[in-house]
Amino acid sequence: MERKPDRMTAMRLIITQVKVSFPLDQADIFSCGPSNTCVGCPKKLLDLVDAEINYWEAAMAQGVIPSLGDISRFAKMCTNVSRGLKRNNTIPH
Repeated sequence: MERKPDRMTAMRLIITQVKVSFPLDQADIFSCGPSNTCVGCPKKLLDLVDAEINYWEAAMAQGVIPSLGDISRFAKMCTNVSRGLKRNNTIPH
């Protein structure tokens, strides 16, 4: 029988997956282009995710354990951001 990860491990796994999936380290993604064809600003969406990752990494390093609600909200936010990035062709479908 496989055990579920503890809350710290679960949040770290989600953060790792987001860092691999989202283009957080690509500087050109963080600037708006000349055309206003965005459906939800990719820059703002990625800034939001980046800020949450930074917050949780710092909080967990200080021993703060995320609640199940925190994990759920973060995962849901990342799912919604992923949807927005796909609509803008920022990440592949």
